[in-house]
Amino acid sequence: MRRLRVNIPGREYELVIGAGLLRSAGALLRDVIPCKRAFVVTDGNVAPLYGETLCAALRNERIEPSLLTVPPGEGSKSQAVLFGLYDKMLEAQITRGDVIIALGGGVIGDLAGYAAATLLRGIPFVQIPTTLLSQTDSSVGGKVAINHPHGKNLIGAFHQPKLVIADTDTLKTLPLRELACGLAEVIKHGAIADAGLFSLLEEDVSDYAGLIDRNCDIKRRVVEADEFDTGGRFVLNFGHTFGHAVEAQGGFSRYNHGEAVAIGMVTAAVLGEKLGVTTSGTAERLRRVLTLHGLPVSSDEAPDWSLTLTDKKRDGDTLRLVLLKEIGEAILYPIDVNKLLELLK
Repeated sequence: MRRLRVNIPGREYELVIGAGLLRSAGALLRDVIPCKRAFVVTDGNVAPLYGETLCAALRNERIEPSLLTVPPGEGSKSQAVLFGLYDKMLEAQITRGDVIIALGGGVIGDLAGYAAATLLRGIPFVQIPTTLLSQTDSSVGGKVAINHPHGKNLIGAFHQPKLVIADTDTLKTLPLRELACGLAEVIKHGAIADAGLFSLLEEDVSDYAGLIDRNCDIKRRVVEADEFDTGGRFVLNFGHTFGHAVEAQGGFSRYNHGEAVAIGMVTAAVLGEKLGVTTSGTAERLRRVLTLHGLPVSSDEAPDWSLTLTDKKRDGDTLRLVLLKEIGEAILYPIDVNKLLELLK
């Protein structure tokens, strides 16, 4: 078992990484939050696999669980599903002395975390990520949100978890497409901050526990330096400006998040090379490593790049793009939105 600590003053928490941790989740939680009730938010795919294991672990520590299941998929990051969770929790008379637990992938973490951030003006919550993407990226950093028809994650908050428990055994039940989705974020971390990691990914991958540890450490350091995403943390959005547009155009169902980010990273690298910012050949290296791990490198339809205009890094007519100087080093590149759309044609 490996422990990493996110050191945000007043909101410190631990990431616990290892095999079989679901069975001891109650004890891990009890050490952090002295609660009597836990509202476990999960989806219809994860609940049959891990719901009862987690609930039993909580009962062992005299924490009474309520299992709240939503439909799987990005469609659950909606106002309707969110308000359904509010209804169930308020009917159960939830209090700030209780805890909300997100058991699932990035969608569940975002949805449950946003419910925790907003219900009763803030309830403690715990992330128990069950996908490679959520274990290496989305469970760390406190970004929580739901989607809006105008774009992804446009309604959200910053609400740090009290604890993150990453049980690597849950990766054994993931479909290959979901593993690839997580590897997109791992590749992103190598591209922006760790050239050595990127080089490892240009070979085959087998040590997922090591990847989770290395990626969480990258994410932890970036979040500690910029909790509220005002500048330095933007680099974590490499590929996301274009990826979110690809996701939105596909109705959040054609491509999963990792696949869209993969397309977005290649787009950003090609654009960076055209602008003379990115070292020549970088886009091709990205294409090769993404293809190696079963990820797409282009959309199967012409993207509607006007969807990038709702990006949260936009300030007036300027959008701060995340581009690579080279593998392992990212920069922010301010660009006029009209010039950007013209270049993307």
